[in-house]
Amino acid sequence: MSQWTPDSWREKPILQQPHYNDLAALKEVEAIIANYPPLVFAEETRQLYKQLGEVCQGKGFLLQGGDCAESFDEFNAPKIRDTFKVILQMAVVMTFAGRSPVTKVARMAGQYAKPRSGDFETIDGVSLPSYRGDIINSFEFTKEAREPDPTRMLDAYHRSASTLNLLRAFAQGGLADLHQVNRWNMAFLENNPLKERYQDLATRIEDTLGFMDVIGLNSQNTSALHETSLYTSHEALLLNYEQALTRIDTLTGLPYNCSAHMLWIGERTRQLDHAHVEFFKGINNPIGVKVGPTMQEDELITLIDALNPENSPGRLTLITRMGADNLAQNLPRLLRRVKQEGRNVVWSSDPMHGNTFKASSGYKTRNFDAILKEIKQFFDVHSAEGTHAGGIHLEMTGQHVTECTGGAYQISDDDLAQAYKTQCDPRLNADQVLEMAFLVADHLKQAKS
Repeated sequence: MSQWTPDSWREKPILQQPHYNDLAALKEVEAIIANYPPLVFAEETRQLYKQLGEVCQGKGFLLQGGDCAESFDEFNAPKIRDTFKVILQMAVVMTFAGRSPVTKVARMAGQYAKPRSGDFETIDGVSLPSYRGDIINSFEFTKEAREPDPTRMLDAYHRSASTLNLLRAFAQGGLADLHQVNRWNMAFLENNPLKERYQDLATRIEDTLGFMDVIGLNSQNTSALHETSLYTSHEALLLNYEQALTRIDTLTGLPYNCSAHMLWIGERTRQLDHAHVEFFKGINNPIGVKVGPTMQEDELITLIDALNPENSPGRLTLITRMGADNLAQNLPRLLRRVKQEGRNVVWSSDPMHGNTFKASSGYKTRNFDAILKEIKQFFDVHSAEGTHAGGIHLEMTGQHVTECTGGAYQISDDDLAQAYKTQCDPRLNADQVLEMAFLVADHLKQAKS
């Protein structure tokens, strides 16, 4: 650690990076962002760290969700509001059922970079650099659009700052009022084909809020009923941008990445001797790592020790992304080894990435039942091993898109074309994600019993 610096990652091999032709322009942009104000503050980050420490000890649950990749073109207040609302709706249902706090972390205000399976994309015999997210290049399949442009980092910064400003206003300005959130949930149930399945829980939440009103606990005199905390996160893929937003905290003298409260390393960039692990070793944010089915026990322990050498609860979240057909045979061996070695980690389930396929209509999609199956297996395996199923990590949106099949409204392959808007991976829509919340609530309730 004594040799770590914010730029020591530059001495390591690195994957999933763009090739910038104008290095002088890149250096200039990095310098500009390094002089910009931080997007988040270290004390906020420490509060999240503390909450995740409680989750690690089995005293809470992590709900992490948002866009697979934020888009410059779809940057607007209604979209931000709708995703904020659905995260709150999910959290209320889970908190009530699980009888424990739910820490809310959005994949927002910085989720602008995406790893890709190849450096180039070929269409009709033409090969161009792959689209790597709006912070790097543009989705349109033209030579000009696909050229990595460092000035897009400036656009990403300003959009992230505006998103954070609005999220903070929503969280503190009344939109997070529990009475309001529960009214949204009741409206969701009104027309849902599976209304009866979820009605009891929603009614009990409504009755509880009514009782609290009667005894004098209301939004006017109890801030917890009127306000909430929402943290931000993204995959820290573009390290030029992440380094530029790394600051030394004036209170502790420690380095924090101030682009988001929580950052994670993806499945494709978690090599122990590579740049991303090196960068993450030195920042003091709570961090995550994606864990796929090929992860071996020794490799995982070595990775945990590299990223959390002090074994601090709340520092490290392991986000499993294994697929509904692979989790049951691969997760138990990892749980046993981590438990045996006494490592403090939060276990969270990403049931999205291992369940992607191409539909007969040609669209990349995910099936609701497969996503739910992986979540159920996640809870079941943790129950069997005596460990804590600590969270879920979803690619989702508050909009009514048609990108994932299934759910109560039975979206079919033929329906995907109606509102398929994602530029990368398919997301659960507002109805599907709320349905998921009620189903996860059942598992949380069972885990408490």
